[in-house]
Amino acid sequence: MKYQLIIFDWDGTLMDSIDKIVLCMQQAAKQQKQTIPDAQAVKNIIGLSLLKAMQQLFPNGSLTEHALLVEAYRDQYNRMHDIDTPFYDGIAELLINLKAQGYTLAVATGKGRNGLNRMMKKTNTEHLFSMTICADESNSKPDPSMIYTLLKELNINSSEALMVGDSSYDLDMAANAGVNSLGVSYGVHGRDILMLSKPVAVVDCLATQLYDYI
Repeated sequence: MKYQLIIFDWDGTLMDSIDKIVLCMQQAAKQQKQTIPDAQAVKNIIGLSLLKAMQQLFPNGSLTEHALLVEAYRDQYNRMHDIDTPFYDGIAELLINLKAQGYTLAVATGKGRNGLNRMMKKTNTEHLFSMTICADESNSKPDPSMIYTLLKELNINSSEALMVGDSSYDLDMAANAGVNSLGVSYGVHGRDILMLSKPVAVVDCLATQLYDYI
C-alpha cells in the first residue's frame, strides 16, 4: 500500500454533475440579470468555492451582487431535481472496495456542506469516508488548507496521502500541501492542463486505473 489516505474531489471526479452545474450557473446569472457565461467559462471555475467562482465569472460585480449570485445558484441547484447527477461508471464499487481494503477515504470539495451531505445521503456513501471538508469550511482551492486539515485530523503524513481530482485547482492544492496527486481526464480540465500541475499521472477511467498508482 503506497498511500494510506486517498482524498477525492467530488464534482467531475466522482460525480457526473458538470452539466447541471453549468446550467444552474447560467440560470443564476439570468435570474440576477447578469451576462450569462458560456459553458466553458463555468467549467473553468468548478472546484472553486462559490464566492470565489462568482468573483471570477463576474469580475465587475459588487460584493452584494456576488452574494446574490451565490444564493441564486444554490436555489437553482436545489430546484433542478429532474437532472440526475450519478456517479461515473464503477465509482461506487471502487469506493466500497477501497474502504474494504483498508484505505482511509476523504473528500475535499468546492461544494458547500449542505450540498455534499445531500449527495452523500442520496448515494449512500457517508459511511465510506473518514472525513469530508467543504468550501464553506475552509479556504478555496488551490489553497492547501483543506488538505492540511485532513492530514492533521486523520493523523496522516503528507507522503501517505494522494489527492484525486479533475481540475488544476485540485492538483495545485495538492502540490501546495506537499501531497502527490492523480488527475482524471474526463472532468473539468483536459489532460494537457492537468499535466501542468505535475500529477503522478492523468487517467481516463478512475475506476479501473486508480489501483495502478496506489
